[in-house]
Amino acid sequence: MLQYLMQRIGLALLVCVAVSLLAFTLLNASGDVAISMAGEEASAAQIDAIREEMGLNRPVLVRYGEWLGNAVHGDFGNSLFFRQPVAELIADRLPRTLTLAVMSLAVMLLLSVPLGVLAALYPNSLIDRAALLIAVLGQAMPNFWFALVLIVIFSLTLGVMPPSGSATLKHYVLPAVALGYYSTPPMMRLIRQGMIEALSSDYIRTAKAKGIGTTKIVFKHALRNAVIPVVSLSAVQFGNMLGGSVVIEAVFGIHGLGFLAWESISRMDLPVVQAVLLIVAVFYIVIVLLADFINAWLDPRIRIQ
Repeated sequence: MLQYLMQRIGLALLVCVAVSLLAFTLLNASGDVAISMAGEEASAAQIDAIREEMGLNRPVLVRYGEWLGNAVHGDFGNSLFFRQPVAELIADRLPRTLTLAVMSLAVMLLLSVPLGVLAALYPNSLIDRAALLIAVLGQAMPNFWFALVLIVIFSLTLGVMPPSGSATLKHYVLPAVALGYYSTPPMMRLIRQGMIEALSSDYIRTAKAKGIGTTKIVFKHALRNAVIPVVSLSAVQFGNMLGGSVVIEAVFGIHGLGFLAWESISRMDLPVVQAVLLIVAVFYIVIVLLADFINAWLDPRIRIQ
């Protein structure tokens, strides 16, 4: 088990370094920050002076090494637009995005697990078709449109939920439903397929022959084995929610990490964009790593292989 954990940690560190290098080089190749800062009317001498001041005339690998070394110590430089340390911006915005992602993941699991189990217990029945229809509707609708529908119904018509902001947990309910419902279909289908395979296996037939109750068979025996791929997909979906929440954050006026990334990209604020990409990538890799550890604990065959 220890060897398996060390291999996974080593691979995760290599991926982090590769992602940081790729993000740094691609963003630096996407445009000239000195020209963006100086403006279109600036002279060549003014642009060169900005490059000299910011160190942009040095080789890319040298600047990358310096940036990565500072980033490891929590120093991502200063924002070119907001005029404050990037670390402070991320520390202010990250909790909002994490709150939204956690609540969205909870919504996704609360919808997909019961629907997947019901569909597996009654395959090819009306219950199965209804569960599939409910799940697929979430992916068929654009999430921004569904978010607007939720605002119209629960905020403007019923007045039971705030339409925007992030002051309290109540403000995150509608955004979490919009984002979580959109991620439900693949999870629901995975649970359904896993449960069908588990329920048709030999050990389930043996449990039934021993007179074990249906509830215990479903939730203790079948669901435990069906949940292994669910853990991995949940980690992937959580990472997607962290990195892909910009539309929902914009609709509901949540100034989180996704909204900060959009602001920074539109203003060519490279220090912020680089930091956001690195933070999201690190969170994504750590979450997937934790999912691997959980799966290895649930299924010894994984760590043996």
